[in-house]
Amino acid sequence: MIRTESTRASGQPIRTWIALSLAAALLGGCIWVEDTTDLRQFVSRTLAKPGGKIEPLPEFKPYESFVYEGSSLRDPFQPLVPASEADQVAQPDSGIQPDTERPKDYLEQFALDQLKMVGTITPLGQPGLLALVRDNKGEIHRITAGDHMGLDYGEVVEVTDRAVKVIEIVSNGRGGWMKRPRNLALAEQE
Repeated sequence: MIRTESTRASGQPIRTWIALSLAAALLGGCIWVEDTTDLRQFVSRTLAKPGGKIEPLPEFKPYESFVYEGSSLRDPFQPLVPASEADQVAQPDSGIQPDTERPKDYLEQFALDQLKMVGTITPLGQPGLLALVRDNKGEIHRITAGDHMGLDYGEVVEVTDRAVKVIEIVSNGRGGWMKRPRNLALAEQE
């Protein structure tokens, strides 16, 4: 491109104008103010206001050291009897077993917690009491000694006017079975 005198001359006034504008902007921020009475009044009013209250530091309790003296005691996560000795002590077969061959009674599909004794009746011509037991479906059933109820092979051994006494056959946790007595008490009247 060929430069001529006219392009160089026309670029000069633009540069001069930008330089002057920049200098004016920088010097505009440096204005000297002769009268500072309003600033002095503001400072004196601020200093005249009452000072704020500083809360005292919280009081810290001194550290009390603790000496653990349980290191000489037995580890609570270790069994009292070693596992090999515990297997010898545990007798898995106690001779008790549930009768899995007999047909299940209707109330053996409910847990004992779902059944409620609601009363007793004495039928004419029959010895003993019959317990009235309500299941969680709201149906009432007559129960007598020898009937079965509950999920754990429970057999009714006695019916009194206040409770049905049941003996359940449950796992002993060692591969065998054990008997556990349970009571189905008469529900309180509301």
